[in-house]
Amino acid sequence: MSPTVITRFPQDPSIEEEEELTKQCKELLLSLPRERGWRTPYIYLFQGFWCQPTEIQAIISFQKHFQAKDSDVVVATIPKSGTTWMKALAFAIANRHRFASSKNHPLLTSNPHDLVPFFEYKVYENNQVPDLSKLPEPRFFGTHIPYPSLSNSIKNSNCKIIYISRNPFDTIVSTWHYLNKIKPESAPELTLEEAIEMFCKGSVGFGPFWNHLLGYWKESLERPNKVLFLKYEDLKADINSNVKKVATFLDCTFTVEEERGGAIEDIIKLCSFEKMKELEVNKSGKSIKNFENKNLFRKGEIGDWANYFSPEMVQKLSKVMEEKLGGSGLSFKMLS
Repeated sequence: MSPTVITRFPQDPSIEEEEELTKQCKELLLSLPRERGWRTPYIYLFQGFWCQPTEIQAIISFQKHFQAKDSDVVVATIPKSGTTWMKALAFAIANRHRFASSKNHPLLTSNPHDLVPFFEYKVYENNQVPDLSKLPEPRFFGTHIPYPSLSNSIKNSNCKIIYISRNPFDTIVSTWHYLNKIKPESAPELTLEEAIEMFCKGSVGFGPFWNHLLGYWKESLERPNKVLFLKYEDLKADINSNVKKVATFLDCTFTVEEERGGAIEDIIKLCSFEKMKELEVNKSGKSIKNFENKNLFRKGEIGDWANYFSPEMVQKLSKVMEEKLGGSGLSFKMLS
């Protein structure tokens, strides 16, 4: 479905209020199609996907300046697809020898988004260009940016990308709850009907959802040593096998001795939803700009959407996903 282009005026209040934006970015926004945002007045169609003004500015800086190393690991997701959990697991797996003791592990005192920072929310926020060359390897980063818009250095290097996906029904419900928690007090609540309509149009953050999925899915089929495509539902069903899969993908396979010694189970426990939710660092503070850590942990369940969707909603979203993902070989289990 083609986006709705809204007529622009010389002074666009939603842009002018963004004090952190450069003049060049503000001028760019005036040329882009826009739609109503989920948590902001508008989101903009940039390089074929929808995002907010500050995200666009950070992405441009990232694309221009980021130089990937072959040892880098990038955790990629569309929002509310298991991002926090996957960041914690990947970091713990790759660094298990560096932080052998679970008593002083960084994940006990740091939110996963601090250890695996987003390109667009932390590394390149406010148009900054940090020196990343001296960070200890492997360097870990996170992103919601679609595959085609990743920096060329990532696509052309041997760095690893772990992509975690989630069925669209649970993704919508999780996003809907989350954004109504963090919205400005003056803004009206977004109804589930509105959220589903926007989702089906594709006008969601870093969406359309199906384009985001398919970009990484196709790359994982063509370059399985480069992109590991995982499903949230599979992790929940068999976390042990998937932890081993991630370790092998990252070239740090668990030894027989490690498996016998319970190393996999230790990582699973350290990174569990229940464990992370009870940590003091995840009950307070902000690891992502404007987003309180406590709002990152709601239920983490599969099939919670069934408590909210009407039969008509199910039919509407199912039809869209069948049309968009049909023939790709990619499908999702809807209930646990």
